[in-house]
Amino acid sequence: MLKRLTIDNYALIDHLDISFPDGLIIITGETGAGKSILLGALSLLLGAKADSSVISDKERNCVVEGEFDISGSDVDSGEIPLFGTSLIFRRVISSSGRSRSFINDEPVSVATLSALSSHLVDIHAQHNHLLLSDENYQISILDYFAANGALLAEYRKLYEEHGLLLKELEDMRERAERLKGEVEYKQYQLDKIEQASITDDNELEELKAEYNRLSNAEQIAENLYGALSSLRSQPNSVVQNLKDAAQLLRKCYTFVPDLEEIANRLESCRVECKDIEAELEGRLDKSVASPEELSRVEQRIDSIESLLKRYNLSSVKELACFRDGLRSDIEELGMSGERISEMEGRVGEIEKKLKESAGRLSGKRRECAPGLTNAILGKLRPLGMPQSRFEIEISGTARLGVNGSDKVNFLFCANAGGTLQSLAKVASGGELSRIMLCLKDIMARYKGMPTMVFDEIDTGVSGSIADKMGELIGEMGENMQVFAITHLPQIAVKGKSHLLVYKEEENGKTVTKIRMLDKNERVMEIARMLSGSVLSDAAIENAKFLLENI
Repeated sequence: MLKRLTIDNYALIDHLDISFPDGLIIITGETGAGKSILLGALSLLLGAKADSSVISDKERNCVVEGEFDISGSDVDSGEIPLFGTSLIFRRVISSSGRSRSFINDEPVSVATLSALSSHLVDIHAQHNHLLLSDENYQISILDYFAANGALLAEYRKLYEEHGLLLKELEDMRERAERLKGEVEYKQYQLDKIEQASITDDNELEELKAEYNRLSNAEQIAENLYGALSSLRSQPNSVVQNLKDAAQLLRKCYTFVPDLEEIANRLESCRVECKDIEAELEGRLDKSVASPEELSRVEQRIDSIESLLKRYNLSSVKELACFRDGLRSDIEELGMSGERISEMEGRVGEIEKKLKESAGRLSGKRRECAPGLTNAILGKLRPLGMPQSRFEIEISGTARLGVNGSDKVNFLFCANAGGTLQSLAKVASGGELSRIMLCLKDIMARYKGMPTMVFDEIDTGVSGSIADKMGELIGEMGENMQVFAITHLPQIAVKGKSHLLVYKEEENGKTVTKIRMLDKNERVMEIARMLSGSVLSDAAIENAKFLLENI
């Protein structure tokens, strides 16, 4: 149950710190007093979307904090450590709209906050009864009553997997069809590239270097010959002169010992010059280039550069990658039929499992539908509809959807002799409110929900029907904590405690406040609800009578 609620800087609420008892808690107040603001702050605490527009003072954060006592409930806090038997939720909203969430001072995501709070509080907001006209909401109610959570999770996991596989299969088929139209051209491109027989990523650079050598062969030969002539100058060559110099120095070893080192260096130079001479001579012999060789290299360069230009590529390496991509696409088309067949088999297998899961889900729904029908009628008929009829129609759908193979339709007839029709077509606002109250009572008891919040669930009813709805809400309050925001005195008198929401002016600013009413104050509030702004003695006496005879 919700033990305590603290609100700071939320809309017209400057600061609020209030504790709540158990049982049925009535909340009343003039229209516009701020009851919806209070509910909005509670919704924010439970995971609703944050909006910086709710912050009154932009210099401060908005903070909403609630303490929940989970003793006696089966709520699992997971890895969040408990404060005794309490969970303390806190939302902090900055003026920029940034939201932070905490449970027992541990930072958590809004999704975690929302998931855990769904086991603690169920809020029925104004006009929620209109959801009863929605087919998805109707089927969710039946699944909830039938405890189909595990079956539905299993089905939806298969449904998602089936959808992903179908999408993958469709993509494969589209790609195969697209490649089929392109394969002839891709094969032509591949043949042209493979005819070039490129095996080295550096071939073009090497060819250009070779072309540069061949096209300048005459100049290279002339320079090589000149270099050799310099080494072989007459009367003595460089090699011979170096040899003679070394021999002359050796004759002085006995007089100047360190001349031996210089002689050795001269000998090294002589050997190196002799090797250079031999290498230059060999290169001179090879420097002669035939026109045929030059033409061959030139044609090879033109062939490669033509391919690069045709496919808008900048290097042989890119050309090789492009070639490999063509091979892959052509190979893929050749194997696409086999892959598509394999994928079709996988889709068929998962579809079979999906249909089996949908069948189990449908079976459980059909098995539990009569129980839900009887439970609703058992609660509904005492609320001024003794002749009402209610049935749950379950029919198959042509296609599997997110909820399985069923279409659920709530059928309703309020009066004897009438024809059962779709609830959305025949039920009035007051009838929808009563049906929703019955469903909330059944679901809350079934799930063991600690706290229920009703925001004007009595919309569209009055008189004795309101009194009977109040009795049902009061019965709910005997088993759980129930907050009921109402404008009807017949319901307000059923509360174990009574809170009044009102406005005051503080320092030139209007603020919303809430306080617990004592016995006398409660009499006056009920009287106001009976007679309006002018309190009559009769209204006061009537209020006392109602409170004394609940």
